[in-house]
Amino acid sequence: MSTTTASEGSGRRFAVGPALPLLPFLVFVLVFLVAPTLTVVVGAFQDENGALTLGNLDALTSEAALTALKGSLILSASTAIIGALLGALLAYLIVSMPPQSLMRRSTLAVSGVLAQFGGVVLAFAWIATIGPVGVLTKAMDDLVGANIYGSGWLFGLPGLVVVYCYFQIPLMVIVFAPAFEGLRPQWREAAVNLGASTWDYWRHVALPLLLPAFLGALLLLFANAFAAYATAAVLVSQGQPIVPLMIRQAITSEVLLGQANVGFALALEMIVVVTLVMVAYNVLLRRTARWMR
Repeated sequence: MSTTTASEGSGRRFAVGPALPLLPFLVFVLVFLVAPTLTVVVGAFQDENGALTLGNLDALTSEAALTALKGSLILSASTAIIGALLGALLAYLIVSMPPQSLMRRSTLAVSGVLAQFGGVVLAFAWIATIGPVGVLTKAMDDLVGANIYGSGWLFGLPGLVVVYCYFQIPLMVIVFAPAFEGLRPQWREAAVNLGASTWDYWRHVALPLLLPAFLGALLLLFANAFAAYATAAVLVSQGQPIVPLMIRQAITSEVLLGQANVGFALALEMIVVVTLVMVAYNVLLRRTARWMR
């Protein structure tokens, strides 16, 4: 009896043992993802005194909130499409190089770095380059008399589109390059042996196989741009053209007091949008994984 109990206890220890290395990750997820999400969800349905209310959700239908949501959707969709198209083309050119090519390895490494190059540093780099007294702005003005800064487009929604593409395109490269690598040479050889031209191969074989991966990467880029904050916070000092900046105003404003819970409602709106996008992304990712195994 004691031997059986000891073996069962030992089995439990061995079952728990492999999960112990995941404990720091689980704690990290709990502290920085689960707890903030629960705080946002609860705060969205509370008033200043902590009482249950749906009044915060009414603010989502205001003109300012709808304008910010429209701006976020335009910004996310446009940068996702531009980043997906240019990134897919660059990924194809990279994968076409020999696997041991220095150019291929260097480009993938640089793309991995630039995909995470955002926030204050990225905003400052663009301001220093094409801002009102930027290096490129002054050079173009001295050489050809062209004012590329114009009427301050960099500090509005058009500027955010240009700046966001700086990290959207490299992100597309590192996400979509494995899809190109998953195209087996035997498939093209089989298509050619059956009399298919290059266009026929891409139209009937490669593109249908790549489409789920492309759409999944497109959704990932959309979610990435929709949730970005720091770069926009530095570039846009007046107005709230996107939802993250409106949340900042609601939480930190010294003029509009008692708007923190409205900020929670706006954040809940963002969570819902990003969740829907990521669910669709995972569905497409599973479909892509069927033929990439």
